[in-house]
Amino acid sequence: MSEKTNVFTKKWWHASLVRMVKTVAQTAIATIGTSAVMGDVNWLMVGSASLLAGILSLLTSIAGLPEVKED
Repeated sequence: MSEKTNVFTKKWWHASLVRMVKTVAQTAIATIGTSAVMGDVNWLMVGSASLLAGILSLLTSIAGLPEVKED
């Protein structure tokens, strides 16, 4: 069984925020691309979907980040 992730380290916060920003950008690009094909970009939908994806990414990071090794 793995040890509990320590979310109070600078290394964890850095890695999780980098992951969150990438997730937000990927979600925004996908949502904008899908909306553009349909003919109209709904910016409120793009923003809310991207924000939700970022929050979910941060919460998922609590389960563990493979790039952050426990010392």
